[in-house]
Formats: sequence, structure tokens, C-alpha cells
Amino acid sequence: VQLQASGGGLVQAGGSLRLSCAVSGSVFSKSVLKWYRQAPEKQREFVAHISVGGNVNYAGSVKGRFTISRDNAKNTVYLQMNSLKPEDTAIYYCKVVQPRGDEYWGQGTLVTVSS
Repeated sequence: VQLQASGGGLVQAGGSLRLSCAVSGSVFSKSVLKWYRQAPEKQREFVAHISVGGNVNYAGSVKGRFTISRDNAKNTVYLQMNSLKPEDTAIYYCKVVQPRGDEYWGQGTLVTVSS
């Protein structure tokens, strides 16, 4: 299973970015998909989750600003990030949880929000 995250970059506070994570080698349509992030000198933290059926869940710090979605035809999960804040600066990682419970991580994509 391979995950390729993309879409990170430098953006001003208040701006938007859309992250993508293309997954190969997985039973994508039957897998749970998640986004995490890790800020400098901090622990990796949960950001968003989308179930097989499309149910979503968000960390409180991003609720109302971020939207997770999935395209099973393209084997891709997205994270639309709006109203970005400097504290959103982090490396963002996607994760796939397959039906048997085995998990795989992407390599991360850096998001930098300037004030």
C-alpha cells in the first residue's frame, strides 16, 4: 500500500489549501481514511476522519474550517482547508485503515501559514 500526499505550500492567514492523498494497493473503497498533522516540536495529532460510508469527524480546532472528502473512483482522499491560521502550520499526513485493521501512512506534505 502506498500513499502520496500533495497540495501543501505556503499561504497567508485566512487563505485556503486543498490537500490530496492518492492511495494505491489498498482496498480503498472499504478503508477508513484519516488526516493527521504534526507541528514543529509537537506530537502528531488527529485532524479528520472519513468512514467507508462517508461519515466524517473532525478535531475541535479545525471543525467548521476543514472538510475531508473521498473519491473512491480515484482512490483519493482530500482535505479542504479554509480560513487557515498560523497555528495550522504543520506537516500533514494521510492514513488509510484497511478492513482488517492494518494501517498505512503517507509521507506528509508541509503546510505553512504566515501571519
